Amino acid sequence: MIGAFKGADAGTGCISQAAGSAKELLMTMSPSLADEAADRLAIVDTLYRFAAGIDLRDKNLLSSALAENAISDFRPAAAKAGFEYPVIEGRDYIVAALTASLATLDTTHSMTNPRVTIDGDTARLDVLVEAQHVPRQDPTRHYLMKNRYDVELKRSDDVWVITRTTVDNVWRSGDPAVLSVV
Repeated sequence: MIGAFKGADAGTGCISQAAGSAKELLMTMSPSLADEAADRLAIVDTLYRFAAGIDLRDKNLLSSALAENAISDFRPAAAKAGFEYPVIEGRDYIVAALTASLATLDTTHSMTNPRVTIDGDTARLDVLVEAQHVPRQDPTRHYLMKNRYDVELKRSDDVWVITRTTVDNVWRSGDPAVLSVV
């Protein structure tokens, strides 16, 4: 696919500086390829909104990433971390639960290796998320989790929203008692 871009080296598929800006590259794409690229970016951005909403304690931003009937399943990750956390259903309940359970913590969520599969107006996103949790009253303690998010999304009024998130833990380090407030 990359060889189709103006300025791509036919032998390596690498894009040269002669290809120009990213905008010029997008303009050389077929409309369907450009639409798919835009959808992929919008899908990943949906999870960025979700994570930034948590980290910034911005309920509106967090809410904007969720479908009204969204489901959040943190049970697999919680079990590996040694605690229970229920499945939460409904955007308002998810926002309230995350806001309350993380109220005393500073968090940062960093994402890597997003893999998107699109099927019409639904999509699936598999992504690694590193979530740091630090008590605001005692920043010498932390609990770091590397989680795999399995995210189901739908297009709603031309905006991608999360319909279901299942979080499993890959590894963790630090003081698990940091999450005892959760």
